[in-house]
This record gives sequence, C-alpha cells and structure tokens, in this order.
Amino acid sequence: MSKYERTGESRKFDPNFKGPMQNRSCTDILCCILFILALVGYCAVGVIAWSQGDPRKVIYPTDSRGQFCGQAGTPLEKKPLLFYFNILKCASPLVLLEFQCPTTQLCVEKCPDRYMTLVEATSGSKENRDYYTRYCKEGTNLTRLSSPEILRDRLCPAMLLPSKAFTQRCLPALGKLKDGVVVVGNKTTFIDNDKNRVNATDILEASKKSNVVLEARQVAMRIFEDYTQSWHWILLGLVIAMVVSLIFIVLLRFLAAVMVWVMIVLVILVIGYGIFHCYFEYANLKGEPGADVTIRDLGLQTDFSVYLQIRQTWLAFMIILAIVEFIIILLLIFLRKRILIAIALIKEASKSVQTVHLVQISV
Repeated sequence: MSKYERTGESRKFDPNFKGPMQNRSCTDILCCILFILALVGYCAVGVIAWSQGDPRKVIYPTDSRGQFCGQAGTPLEKKPLLFYFNILKCASPLVLLEFQCPTTQLCVEKCPDRYMTLVEATSGSKENRDYYTRYCKEGTNLTRLSSPEILRDRLCPAMLLPSKAFTQRCLPALGKLKDGVVVVGNKTTFIDNDKNRVNATDILEASKKSNVVLEARQVAMRIFEDYTQSWHWILLGLVIAMVVSLIFIVLLRFLAAVMVWVMIVLVILVIGYGIFHCYFEYANLKGEPGADVTIRDLGLQTDFSVYLQIRQTWLAFMIILAIVEFIIILLLIFLRKRILIAIALIKEASKSVQTVHLVQISV
C-alpha cells in the first residue's frame, strides 16, 4: 500500500447532513465570564455616576467650602466669579495631580481692579477696608483683628492684584512694557502671604499652571453640555447606524462584487480629488505674503489653521496623497485575483451574519 493510497470506504452523499452539529459546546468560558464582568462593572460605574454624581461641579466654579458660585437660587447667586487668595499656590505640582489650586478660594461679585495689601487696608481709610472686605471670608472685621491674625486664620488674602474674569475665575491682569518686562497693574514686584517679594513673572507662571485646571474643566464641561443637548440625536444616530449596517450586510450577499468595486473606485476618485484640491490651494497661495514660510520656520503651533496658509503644507499633502493613490493602483493591478476571492468570502460571510441577525430578531 502506497503512502498516499486511500483507506476505508468513501462517504456517500447525504442530502440530510447539516454539518457537525453534535457535541458542540462553548470553548471560551473564561473570556465569556470576563466579558460579562466587564459589562456589569461598566453598568455599575454608570449607575454610581448617575446617582451620586453632580454635574454642577462641571458647570459652576466652587469655593473652598464646596459652594457653587453664581448658581441660581443660592446665597451665592450674585457672586459668579471665583477669587484665589494666593494665585502663586497654583504653581504647585499639586495642581497637575489634583486639578485643584491649593489655596483658599472665594466666590466674589467682581474681580479686584486695583493693587492693595492687607496692611494698607487695615491701616487705611474706611473705604479701603470696605473694599478689601469684599475679598475676605464672610464676617471678617479688619478693625478688630491684626494683619498677622487675619493671615494666620486665612480670613483674607495678603494682597489684591488687578484681575480680569476668565472662565468665571479672577486671574491677574498681566501685561508687558515695551522692554518686555511683565507687569500687573503697572507693578513688577509684590509681597505675598509670607512677606516675600514676588516678581510679576512668578505670577505669570502661576496663572499658566492654573489654566491647566481651567482647560481640563472646560473640556469636561463642553463634553457634558454636548451630551445633555444632543443625547437624543446620538441615540437616533446609533439606531440609524444599526439599520444601515444590516441593510449593507444584506446587499453584500447579493451585490458583493458591485459594492466592493464601487467602493474601491470611490476611494480612488476621492483621493484623486484630494490631490487636485491640494494642487489648487498650492497654486492659489503663490505670491501671497507669508505663504513661502517653511513648516520648520513656523515651528509647533496649536492652531492648525496657521499651517493651511503656507504652500509647503499643501505640497506635503499632495505628495502624500499621490503616493497613497499610486500604492492603491498597484495593489489593484497585482492583487485583482485576490480581490475576487475576497468578494466570494464576503458573500459567504454575509450569509452567516444575516442568519445570526434573523435568529436574534426571531428570538
């Protein structure tokens, strides 16, 4: 008997044979359990966030007591701005870890518009004391307590800086003189809570660090607002996507070849239009002032639209799209037979997927 000689009897055709349907069982029990646990945990996190979360923390700034500044129907309704006792504390690394500036924060009606120290307020006129009291904790009396006692109990800030409201926070009104010196209200140095002399440059760095907190909260606030205003559109989009995907699978069963080739041709046409558009923009920018600046000279910019105003950007886009177009055409030429095989596989796969959908719907 040769090595490749058949043994035994060949199986006869049986029209009732439906494949190896007997003795089937789940082979990924552990993965199934982990997947179910992940779903349960995801639902638990959603329930906890919905029941115990407070979206007002994203919308309104909060003071050191956790009260919301400017919220309607509260005692702080007319105090929508958050004031920092010592903005220099915002330069601490804790800001990046806790997203909270480690200094006393107070809800105020207006940001301070003048420079004044606590010593000047306590020893000055009644008008100065009344003005300074606006930025102290409620019930603070500047005439009964000395400046060291007030600073020890953190009742008032050591100084007020000219500030401007930015995202409902009072930040120092920084500026620069002609020689590039940083100033706050025409002053370059100040005395902080610890009676140390501070440069306006240090305040600038603290303001930059505090912006990390503001930007993080702004992003979270925008995400929350988008979800609350457009949740029904998101749900509708999911339903439409599910229906369209089912229709697409059904069409693949009967028109797989046509749809695959149409999509391939559309991809080639879209990339071709992209090449034409890049060349059109590249040609239109010829002779425009500043259009010949290189990307290297421009450096890293956060505003991407700046790059769209120079010719080199469009030239780079055009070259990249041309290379992609060339590669796709080469793949079509050398892999056309493989594409035909892939179309046949897609037809069979669409049959099984459609059967699963119909079974789920019937159940």
